[in-house]
Amino acid sequence: MAEGQTTAAVQRYLDALAGDRTAEPIVRELLGRSAARLRMLAANLLHRSYPRLARPPLNLDHDELVSAVVERLLKALRTVKPGNVRQFFALANQHMRWELNEFARRLDAAPREVALNEHAQAPAPQSASASARPSPAMTRILGAIDALESDDREVLELVRIQGMTHVEAAGVLGVSTKTVQRRLNRALVALSDGLGVGAVS
Repeated sequence: MAEGQTTAAVQRYLDALAGDRTAEPIVRELLGRSAARLRMLAANLLHRSYPRLARPPLNLDHDELVSAVVERLLKALRTVKPGNVRQFFALANQHMRWELNEFARRLDAAPREVALNEHAQAPAPQSASASARPSPAMTRILGAIDALESDDREVLELVRIQGMTHVEAAGVLGVSTKTVQRRLNRALVALSDGLGVGAVS
């Protein structure tokens, strides 16, 4: 299904959800219709912001992440009623970050298990802490993104993380494509300044 059709379909489900007391069937259809975009968002967040979680020993993949986030959203949407597509994907993005942080905390808390016998030697495995935590460089990038103005950060997430075109992001936000471009450029300049590097492309 084309992106514009997906956005329109998600909005119809949100409209139905707002006035329905038995919401779970609608929620499940909503999550099914938005599955492709949720998978793309999960893959981008996992591999760009939490790459170490995708490596041993956890080997997290984006389908596993989406499955966990769907469970979170099924619960959240019993009480939270996003009014539009923008609010729905902001909610999904928030729960993905919470789920990724939870995976990291679990891995960080897991005891180290070293199986060595008296005749063998092997290097100690990488600690759970080192595997779970973002690298120092990624920590700086995430901090710089969090420090952006909310409108600029939202455009950056839609275009660079969720993979929307400028036209699609403009439709979700209810602004012009020129406004999307302006906010994205402003976000990239702010990131460059915050990270002390050349212009971010």
